[in-house]
Amino acid sequence: MSTASETDSSQGGGTDSADTTDGVLAEQLLRLTRRLHRIQKRHLEPLGITPAQSRLLRTVAHLSAVRPPRMADLAARLEVVPRAVTTLVDGLESADCVRRVPDPANRRVIRIELTDTGRATLRRLRNARTGAAEEILAPLTADQREVLGGLLNALADAPAEHGC
Repeated sequence: MSTASETDSSQGGGTDSADTTDGVLAEQLLRLTRRLHRIQKRHLEPLGITPAQSRLLRTVAHLSAVRPPRMADLAARLEVVPRAVTTLVDGLESADCVRRVPDPANRRVIRIELTDTGRATLRRLRNARTGAAEEILAPLTADQREVLGGLLNALADAPAEHGC
């Protein structure tokens, strides 16, 4: 199956090297993302935490700097449906990492708090993430890592287009 630029090229229209380069870069980023997920998952397995639970735990910790988040806050921040958050919170609650508590100002509102076990798990998660990062970055020199960091910041900080 050929892409539009390949079809144009075969019909004498020439190739747009930017399209080809961007396509290759997109594929490389996707491959790297999948590899990073596999490595991260392997580092998290001994902790009994999934990557999704890890992300939720970090989000609870981050949002709790102001006050413990509501389930709706977590769903919005993680860009998932509320039911997905309920399932993640259930799993983390059964592992004693978080607990549901009533909001003192409105007892109908339930907030999610970290437990002491959750804070300890976060420390172990940070170590696991560091190990995963070291593994993925091992082939790069210190200078290459610095350049990569700058490039990743440029991509992450770029203004969103097309509502993304």
